[in-house]
Amino acid sequence: MDVQKRNRYISLGLFVVIIGLGYWLYHSIVTPYQEVIKREQMTERVRHQMGNIRDALTRYERNTGEFPPTEGGLDTLVKYLKTDSTMIMKGDSLFQPLKENKTYNPDSLIYSVRPPHKKFQYTLNDTLRPEIYLLEDPDTEDKIGSLEKTTLLNAGSWE
Repeated sequence: MDVQKRNRYISLGLFVVIIGLGYWLYHSIVTPYQEVIKREQMTERVRHQMGNIRDALTRYERNTGEFPPTEGGLDTLVKYLKTDSTMIMKGDSLFQPLKENKTYNPDSLIYSVRPPHKKFQYTLNDTLRPEIYLLEDPDTEDKIGSLEKTTLLNAGSWE
């Protein structure tokens, strides 16, 4: 085998190795970044869902004069959303899910959009005036409100 032929084979082999390593390097950078983007989008969707619950709780409080009780509070909120005539008419425009292909459903409002779709945790502190509540995401540190500070009423931990 002459030198020219050998150099072509080596060059061809190195070209294949370079293409393979370039493909591996591209995917080793892009795949983890795509996972981060998906997690950020999911966090944004969950926070939007919690904001919808906050809006619903505020409307409930305006109409009834108090927040739902701790025991069965979110279920009481869903019942309110299903029976109040204003919420029935305007609910789909007021509490629209962040994902475009989803439709408003009062039953799913109180569940996280993050799999395995756990129910948000709601606690009311009715010993203070004004009443304050705490709405928590069971999968993260995100929360709305506080049980001790009235200044955090309706304030999200991410805001």
